[in-house]
Amino acid sequence: MQLIRSIEEIPDHCRGGALTIGNFDGVHRGHVRIIQQLKQSAMAINGPAIVFTFDPHPVCILRPEMAPAPLTWIDRKADLLSEVGVDAVFAYPTDRALLELSYEQFFDRVIRNQLGAKAVVEGPNFCFGRGRKGTIEQLRILCARHAIELSIVEPLLDGPSYISSSRIRELIRDGHVDSAARLLTHPYRIRGMVTHGQARGAALGFPTANLEAVDTLVPSFGVYAGRAYVDHRLHWAAIHVGNNPTFGDRIAKVEVHILDFAESLYGRVLEVDFVRRLRDIRRFESVDELRDQVQRDVALTRRAAQEERT
Repeated sequence: MQLIRSIEEIPDHCRGGALTIGNFDGVHRGHVRIIQQLKQSAMAINGPAIVFTFDPHPVCILRPEMAPAPLTWIDRKADLLSEVGVDAVFAYPTDRALLELSYEQFFDRVIRNQLGAKAVVEGPNFCFGRGRKGTIEQLRILCARHAIELSIVEPLLDGPSYISSSRIRELIRDGHVDSAARLLTHPYRIRGMVTHGQARGAALGFPTANLEAVDTLVPSFGVYAGRAYVDHRLHWAAIHVGNNPTFGDRIAKVEVHILDFAESLYGRVLEVDFVRRLRDIRRFESVDELRDQVQRDVALTRRAAQEERT
C-alpha cells in the first residue's frame, strides 16, 4: 500500500481506479463497509482501490476552534486502511486553495483529471467542494455525465445509532475504550514522546514512561489496562491518564507502566493501545496505600493479558 502526500506526483498505477473521498478518522466499521464496496468496484474495473483523505481535516483550516480532536494520525490511518485492502491513500495537504474549489472544479480537477477515477464510492451524506455545496445528488449527475460508476453505501448501524467518528469520540472522552474498540477495527491507540517526569512511579517500584505531545484524543481521566509497542514488540501496560491528587498535582499526564520492562525510552515515540478501563483517579491517604492500589492495577492488567491470550 502506498501513502502519497502530493496530488502532483501520482504514479500511473494509482490512476484510473475506484475512488472514495473522506476523512476516515479512526477507520471504524462503517468505513470498512465503504472500503469493501470500494474493493468490489475496483475489481469490476480492474483498477486500484484508492482513498483520498485530508491532512489536516478541512475544519482545522476553516474553523479551527471547532476542529475535533483526531482519532488517528495520518500514518496510522494509512496503515489501518492498508489492513482492510486499500491500494493507495492520498493524504492531501489541505490548504485554502483546495477548499475554495467549487464542487464542479473539485470533480474536474481531482476526481477526473488528477486521479482519472472510473468509479466512485461514497456514503449518502457525502458533501464536497466550497461550502460543502456538492451533495451526493450533484455527484450522481457529474458521474453520470462522465460515465463514472457511482456506488452509494448506507451507514452502518450499531444498535439504534449509526457508527461514526463523532460517536467514537464521545465513548473515548467518557473512558469507554472497550466500547470504542467494538466500533473501530482495533483498540484505540495514541502516541506520544517519552519525556522525563518526577520519577514517582520508579520510587513506588513501578517506573512509568511519561508521554507528551500526544496528537490525538486522550481518553478521560482514569487507569487503564493496555498495550505499548516498543520496536514493533507488544508489551502489556498499566496506563494512568490524569493528574495525581495524592501528591497535589494538577497537571494532567499520560503515564505508562510497561510490565516486565526495564529499557530506557526517553526521547522516543511510544504508541499505546487502550484495552480496558480499570478505575477512576482518586486521592490516597498515604504513599503505601497508593502503592497497594498500583499493585492491584498491575494485577488486573496481567489478568486482561491472560484473558486475551485464552
